Amino acid sequence: MTAQRIDPRGPRFSAGITALLLLVVIGLALSGATAAAVVIFAALTALFAWGAFAGVQRHPYGLLFRALVRPRLQPPIELEDAVPPTFAQGVGFVITLAGVVLHLAGVPLALVIAASAAFVAAFLNSVFGYCLGCQIYLLLVRTRVLSRTRGASAG
Repeated sequence: MTAQRIDPRGPRFSAGITALLLLVVIGLALSGATAAAVVIFAALTALFAWGAFAGVQRHPYGLLFRALVRPRLQPPIELEDAVPPTFAQGVGFVITLAGVVLHLAGVPLALVIAASAAFVAAFLNSVFGYCLGCQIYLLLVRTRVLSRTRGASAG
């Protein structure tokens, strides 16, 4: 099975949208509009799940990038393997799911802390092209916790 290759600007575009939405969640939660923050955060959790289980190629932001943004750009200089960004979506899913569950369990500031952690990762990816989840994936491959082909079927 050949690994799917993606335009690396797609995940950066997606991370930018995610970072903005996470800032909204943090702002709403800190200003007392917790119900609205939870709804948006739960939607982001579902989007992370979509990217993790269906693959970044099928993620709504990826589809939006391919339809509206990529046609206006020069072709990418190089493509990247889709597996690390897909794994990174799984990391985002775990973090945001933990935030939602802990918030619903009554843990103070769980939503804000989880949203802040996810924001840092999304910001680093969107602005600097540094994907924390991808780095975790590569570390797990190097330490042989994961094999190179594991998770490739998700894309």
